Amino acid sequence: MGDTQKSPTISTKLHQIAQQAKEHPDRIFISLAHLMDVDFLREGFRRTRKDGASGVDGITAEEYSRDLEGNLTSLHTRMREGRYRAQPVKRGWITKEDGSQRPLGMPVFEDKIAQRTVSMLMSAVYEQDFYDFSYGFREGRSPHQAIAALREQCYRENTHWIIDADITKFFDNLDHGNLRELIRKRINDGGIIRLIGKWLNAGVLEGADLSYPDKGTPQGGVISPLLANIFLHYVLDEWYVKEIKPRLKGRSFLIRFADDFIIGCESEEDARRIMAVLPKRFARFKLTIHPEKTKLVDFRSPQWRRKTATSKHTFDFLGFTHYWGKSRNGKWVIKRKTASKRIRRTLKSIWQWCYENRHWSLPEQHRILSSKLRGHYNYYGIRGNYKMLEVVYEQVLYSWKRWLGRRHRDGFISWEDFQSKILQVFPLPLPRVVHLI
Repeated sequence: MGDTQKSPTISTKLHQIAQQAKEHPDRIFISLAHLMDVDFLREGFRRTRKDGASGVDGITAEEYSRDLEGNLTSLHTRMREGRYRAQPVKRGWITKEDGSQRPLGMPVFEDKIAQRTVSMLMSAVYEQDFYDFSYGFREGRSPHQAIAALREQCYRENTHWIIDADITKFFDNLDHGNLRELIRKRINDGGIIRLIGKWLNAGVLEGADLSYPDKGTPQGGVISPLLANIFLHYVLDEWYVKEIKPRLKGRSFLIRFADDFIIGCESEEDARRIMAVLPKRFARFKLTIHPEKTKLVDFRSPQWRRKTATSKHTFDFLGFTHYWGKSRNGKWVIKRKTASKRIRRTLKSIWQWCYENRHWSLPEQHRILSSKLRGHYNYYGIRGNYKMLEVVYEQVLYSWKRWLGRRHRDGFISWEDFQSKILQVFPLPLPRVVHLI
């Protein structure tokens, strides 16, 4: 596919914007949209994933790239003259573990390029403002860094209490008016604000039904993670740093990954005060802190915990359960293991895959299952979590054996035959620790 090389000119311009934002934290940028020429759009194309599903127009990345220069020139002209129109987002659904469904949005490829280009400009500014404890969807930052920082902060800040918070359907409920007001605190460029408005109001196409939600970020939109980070930077991060933390009696910390966040406190009184004001703060911006899913966790080391305490002592964050356990030398330490609901989801998905594709050739089944296992290890393969990786590995073997057996006339294959005739030839990757965090 006719991909493009990274533009040093664009990198220089973005660096200059970043420097201005860093040196002048109070400056409001009012003139950025004019920078989005064809070169900027070409860099936006280069940074846009090419393997996503096509949108309502059916045009794939490969088809778009066949006349890349012509298409980018046309896009630039329409954006400059105000004739650019965002296409509706095609909606699909993913079934979640609890039986509910999560919407999956598929924008058209051209809108992805436009959103990526605007995101590049806006990120150059906001990356200078975002706090270090914000890890979600930022270049050079990862979930594993957030997980490592969480444990380090628990030790450093003598954390005894954890606020495990949940924002009810954040990406679906984000208020458009509040979002625009918060963006204008730093970027008040009419061209960029209008483009964001077009994406927010582009509509959602589900089958033959076209709807226009009055809240929420563009599903599947390249720019949605940045808009979410901007919104929560002001609503949560800055509020916590400037208004909450200075008023606390003990030490405290915040770790956030997109709309998932954890607040740790040394003092139970501080934790309960924050728990009381969190719903009020989010209600000001038309969001809800889920009353059942948001919990206060007694996370004191078991050696200091009262024996009569009945409160919850573990919490889940970014797919891992965080808990206290004994180290090899007998000391109490914070450990992490794959959250049980994530394991159930993984095993259910693989069981279903093995069932639906049991008639595929063995080499093809082996290739896909190996890829799924490596992907699982690459995320969940952290130090201290080896046993949970083994559980998944063994259950994948069982699922594969179970549905391969249905191809036999007896409807069954013994473990001996499975190991000698299948695994000897097509071994699945063994569990391995990837992240020493």
